[in-house]
Amino acid sequence: MKKNLRIKNRPLLVAAVLALNATSAFAQSTTFSSTDLKTGISNSLAVIMMFGFVLGISSVIYGGFAVRRGDVDQGKMSIIGGAIIAAAPAVVFAFYKIFGLDANSAVGVGNF
Repeated sequence: MKKNLRIKNRPLLVAAVLALNATSAFAQSTTFSSTDLKTGISNSLAVIMMFGFVLGISSVIYGGFAVRRGDVDQGKMSIIGGAIIAAAPAVVFAFYKIFGLDANSAVGVGNF
């Protein structure tokens, strides 16, 4: 009989927990700031660019090892590709500066 009461009270307990958790959501700020969104996107892009830079450098190193063991064509392609990947953030940043998009852009590229 006790087991039956526990099962019947479970939906009530779940509803109470959800109601108590929902009240904290109402206490948060209701204003939306596009600056927060821009900052979040900019930080996400900075992390992606850091991973790309590390990937590009490791590709250049792999290309050097490929040339050393005699696979010249694969090594050259790996070095060129790695250089392009590693230099991409600097190229994008240069285009942002050249065209004046860094001052009022929707998404920044971070500070170098």
